[in-house]
Amino acid sequence: MDYNLILNEIKPTLDETKQINEVSSKIINFLQVLCDKSNIEAKVNLVGSVAKNTALRGKSDIDIFIAFPLSTDKKFLKETGLDLAHKCCSEFKSTPEHHFASHPYVTTHIEGYEVDIVPCYEINDGSELKSAVDRTILHTRYVKANLKEGQEDEVLLLKRFMAMTGTYGSEFKVGGFAGYLCELLIIKYETFENTLKSAINWKYGHSIDLEDYGTSKLFNDPLIVIDPTDMNRNVGAALRLNKLSEFIQSARNYIFSDNKMDYFYPIKRDLNKVDIIEQFSQRNSDIIAIKFNIPDIPLDTLHPQLKKTTEALERKLNDEEFNVFKADYWSDEILSCVILLEMASSTLNNVKVNVGPKVFITKACENFVAKYGRENCYIRDDFLVHMQERQFNNAKSLIEHIFTKQHISLIKVGKNLKKNIIDTYEFIDVGEIASDEFLDDFIHPGQHIIR
Repeated sequence: MDYNLILNEIKPTLDETKQINEVSSKIINFLQVLCDKSNIEAKVNLVGSVAKNTALRGKSDIDIFIAFPLSTDKKFLKETGLDLAHKCCSEFKSTPEHHFASHPYVTTHIEGYEVDIVPCYEINDGSELKSAVDRTILHTRYVKANLKEGQEDEVLLLKRFMAMTGTYGSEFKVGGFAGYLCELLIIKYETFENTLKSAINWKYGHSIDLEDYGTSKLFNDPLIVIDPTDMNRNVGAALRLNKLSEFIQSARNYIFSDNKMDYFYPIKRDLNKVDIIEQFSQRNSDIIAIKFNIPDIPLDTLHPQLKKTTEALERKLNDEEFNVFKADYWSDEILSCVILLEMASSTLNNVKVNVGPKVFITKACENFVAKYGRENCYIRDDFLVHMQERQFNNAKSLIEHIFTKQHISLIKVGKNLKKNIIDTYEFIDVGEIASDEFLDDFIHPGQHIIR
């Protein structure tokens, strides 16, 4: 297949490349001159996809790392790094936003570009690591040294394919492939197509060790890609099993498709909320939608807690013999979240079987009988059991019971969400969920991986 048509659309234009290089240079020069004038021993580096020429068009964020010597006091690094970032924001009349990785860093917007300014330690290999971000400069150097001429385009094709099939992005909300991981795959397999042809035969725990460190057995992850700059790190550690699986199946679908070009563009869908709600109705499921306010916390903290809460509620409902067919959450990431539960059954009969010990365990059986009464106990297979009245025979009633200050501990809720859930939760109609895309994906979960 001739990929030039795709590349002409996804590669940054000459004007975009020129502009981002100019903006990057101005920021780097300002910070380096400021360090030199202030007698601060530090080197300012451009890192990330822009530095490696692997940024997709319109996705050219600027990552600036200020590297301090390994002997630098950690407190000095944090305070000085933030001070330099704030002075940079003042110089370019932008607003600093504080974020936290291994230590604080600043995100801002300068001349239309999102800019991260991150303090780190200058290291030569992973054994010198003092914070997780220290590897980033090494990653940039490695990719620039090992990507062959023209392979930047192969990375762009892989990133675009993954983005359109929903498998690109290592942030927790996605759980997919990181940009650095994509670059290492191209270094390994040389082309976009070779990567896909290899992926269709991957098994759980497939390993790639570009530098032959021999440390793959240290990990038990769906995909193991040993970091060439740190033998004790798996670059694929954040990749969730479902996203690896979606990529493998996407690769199979692509290889055998007659419409390969379509995989590089968003899926075609006519979003009509009335039609979507009708599809929910046709499934004849009970739908429970729970809306609550979200706290003002970083998205990398918010999404893991929302996922944890959704999964814990699903488990509790299933444990109580309600049948959750599917559960997911959606958030506008500003004000509110909705947990959506599709129930195969949300009402139960009034009694349930309480399973006790096996009949062969004398003392345990005596205790069970003493508690529930000999006349109320009977045998199921080789277990002594007791029939008792359910506390809740309606799923909504159970949720109302759980989402109280007294009983919220019955499930594992994200720690920053508890108060908001208790104080603000409400049941809403599925049609009140603001995102048609979320509802459509809920109904048609496989549509992104095939064209």
